[in-house]
Amino acid sequence: MTKWGRTYIPKPEDGAAWVTGASAGIGRAVALRLAAEGWQVYATARSEDKLKTLADEGEGRIVAMPGDVTDAAAMEDIVAKIEAKERLALAILNAGVYVPMRAQEFTAEGAKQHFDVNLQGVANGLAPAMRGMIARKTGCLALVASVAGYRGLPKAAPYGATKAALINMAEALAYDLHPAGVRISLICPGFVETDATSVNDFDMPFLMQTDEAANRVVQGLKTTAFEIAFPRRFAFILKSLRFLPTRAYLWIGRKAMGWDKIDD
Repeated sequence: MTKWGRTYIPKPEDGAAWVTGASAGIGRAVALRLAAEGWQVYATARSEDKLKTLADEGEGRIVAMPGDVTDAAAMEDIVAKIEAKERLALAILNAGVYVPMRAQEFTAEGAKQHFDVNLQGVANGLAPAMRGMIARKTGCLALVASVAGYRGLPKAAPYGATKAALINMAEALAYDLHPAGVRISLICPGFVETDATSVNDFDMPFLMQTDEAANRVVQGLKTTAFEIAFPRRFAFILKSLRFLPTRAYLWIGRKAMGWDKIDD
């Protein structure tokens, strides 16, 4: 057993890394960064072509493992294949979708898409990866949530709900995992320039490039921090807003979005 405070820091010599949502955005940049630092990386996404391109860039250190995170059996199979070759030391569960959605555009189908990928998709990969790590009493699980999970944000009802759930999930699991020698980390990015954020039609404060975001993730996992949130100033602002009464918080949000007047 590991006492609280002695947090596992994953290293390439400990085993392999697995990254989901690795075909684009933060996941792709993280996979390349890990490979450059000596990790054997197994990369999962739905697009085989994009994974092949990623593997070619990884110079032999990235192995394509195509799969849909919404398929629990497929995630079980991928983890089993990795574990048959080498120990899984680090799992970064990053796959996610984001579709901006105001109340007027809200649909059950749209919400379900977010829940299936962002929440259930994480759980599908988490379960088999966590099982092996618990048995070995070592390993690191990193759940990619978002600063959007701190409080409700405009146009992000389903997306923010899934990220808030991941924050809660990581905190709850830490009670059991940390004393058992398994680290669980929470990654909360702000706005990062990706295909997902390209659909936003509003100013995105502290917008970060994917390479810098990947650097924050990888460097953060080398520390003992439970939460890796960035950009730090943006994360601090949003965390501070959690202390405001809801009425005041919503008033500020509507002002910021220009929604302080009745929509036409």
